[in-house]
Amino acid sequence: MFLIVQNDPHCPAGGLLHLLEDSGHPYRCLAAYAGEAFPDPAALTGVVVLGGEMGAHDTVEHPHLALVLEFIAAAIKAGTPLLGICLGGQLLAHAAGGVVSSPSPHREMGICRVDLNGEGSADPIFAGVPSPFVTFQLHNDSFTVPPGGALLASSDACPAQAFRLPGCVYGVQFHPEVDRAIVDGWDALFTPRADYLSGFIAAETAFNSASHAILANFISLAAAARLS
Repeated sequence: MFLIVQNDPHCPAGGLLHLLEDSGHPYRCLAAYAGEAFPDPAALTGVVVLGGEMGAHDTVEHPHLALVLEFIAAAIKAGTPLLGICLGGQLLAHAAGGVVSSPSPHREMGICRVDLNGEGSADPIFAGVPSPFVTFQLHNDSFTVPPGGALLASSDACPAQAFRLPGCVYGVQFHPEVDRAIVDGWDALFTPRADYLSGFIAAETAFNSASHAILANFISLAAAARLS
């Protein structure tokens, strides 16, 4: 079973759910923000940790983040495939010894282009993804690659966009899971209302092509890792 860890009620799994359904793998969404208990990570096929409006260090204001950090550390120890997205990537970096800057000078909002380096182009999670590729960003914080990790991607504004840790463990700063409904909901969180949706719609075809490939690749890699 795949476990999707949701840190924020405004940050659901979006297109990831359709890809999991198409793959035929069972999955469960866990509302960490609501205090739902975590399962044993060793029993899982893979884990996806989603984003959130809070920061990775905001464990006093959001106590569930401390439990998410513990769960991520346990998943790494158990060898469970894991993908951390935006805040999820920052929590992964923090749990593995990287540095999360909050706020960061590397903030990005809306549709952006991300470049793969040589290692990223050769990594199976980016199979079928061009460089640069189009993605969606909404972050004020950023991470560094943890010790023992490999940098896979960067952008003009943010030097660390994706990294890999030993095993099938990845962190990304961008949002491959979002769809129109999620972006529209995020626009409404700003006062005055933002308009990232129009840019998203204009780039939607290229966004979906790259993003769905990345997520589908992770699902396949996680499933294969558990069979080996």
